[in-house]
Amino acid sequence: MDSGGVPFLDLQPMQEEVRAEVEAGWRELIARSAFVGGAAVSDFERDFAGYCGVPHCVGVASGTDALRIALQAVGVAPGDLVVTVPHTFIATVEGITQAGAAPLFVDIDPASYGMAVEQVARYLTRDCAVRDGVLVDRQRGRRVSCLLPVHLYGQPADLDPLVELARRYGLKLVEDAAQAHGARYRGRACGSIGDAAAFSFYPAKNLGAMGEAGAVITRDAGLAERCRLLRDHGQRERYVHVTGEGGNARLDALQAVVLSAKLKRLDAWNDARRRAARGYDDRLAGLELVVPREMPYAHHVYHLYVVQAGSRDRVRRCLEQAGIATGLHYPIPLHLQPAYAGLGLAKGSFPASERVAARALSLPMFPHLTEAQQDRVAAALQAALAVGTMVS
Repeated sequence: MDSGGVPFLDLQPMQEEVRAEVEAGWRELIARSAFVGGAAVSDFERDFAGYCGVPHCVGVASGTDALRIALQAVGVAPGDLVVTVPHTFIATVEGITQAGAAPLFVDIDPASYGMAVEQVARYLTRDCAVRDGVLVDRQRGRRVSCLLPVHLYGQPADLDPLVELARRYGLKLVEDAAQAHGARYRGRACGSIGDAAAFSFYPAKNLGAMGEAGAVITRDAGLAERCRLLRDHGQRERYVHVTGEGGNARLDALQAVVLSAKLKRLDAWNDARRRAARGYDDRLAGLELVVPREMPYAHHVYHLYVVQAGSRDRVRRCLEQAGIATGLHYPIPLHLQPAYAGLGLAKGSFPASERVAARALSLPMFPHLTEAQQDRVAAALQAALAVGTMVS
């Protein structure tokens, strides 16, 4: 990319901020040959739990593992239905299916991009019935056991009414917080409100490892213990397997060192993202775009800054020609993915998700994004949209 270009994501400045601390920690691990478990992992688990305001954190190998393990630990069983949204990364549904359950999609709220509360309420009241004390989907004859809202792009879903629906219908609620490190809902940390929450520490996240990593957090000591068993072959002690097979989903110590170093800087980095978002808001005002809206209940941490544009693909090509890198999150809703064709959901099933998927464009967003870079993005966007106006 030339000197006038802007990358979609620049991780290097963050790595440089923590490099000395990480290298020192890694040298210590190498000296002790302590790579799996141990103090580095337990120290990070303690600190991340404290950061989120919960007593328990269980480090795991990835965000996908975190979703699967959290769902299994709250009691989602093979054959169950889990209510979630189609506008999200596929890992949300992989966690469900890997737990042996199936997704039951509801649409998103077009303003917040989170799970639409009224859609959940309509489904639970219209399409479900209580049979022998269990909530069952009338058409499918399967138990509905859990709500799985996604805090998409760094903004919380509207949790209070979802928690109330979960209580009313005897459901568990697991937060997909993979994009919401440090986000808050009505002053409470995302991840601290449901029965459990799953985080991803993929390198591009607001809190990212230098490889794959994830975590489950919860207030429930018993649930946390089930997560620890599930991440380590069902072992409470070596070679004593007490909860089926479990799996190999441990957080390695090398990544825990990285995460501990970065956690100390997370709030400052999130503040920088929020300043960049306000800068975009100001620069893009008046353009033919839908810009992100921070909801009244939310403290948004802008993992992504996503606008909606007509002729999105043409606009993206114009930005690319101007040296501006962008992303698409997520251009094909999950109900229209070939992988889920067996669900039999046609185009038009979830109009809000489909509209956003066709129009959403992720602009460069990272803590060290400069004002000059934002100026270039805004100018390129204005030019791209003006071309569209002349063409039309």
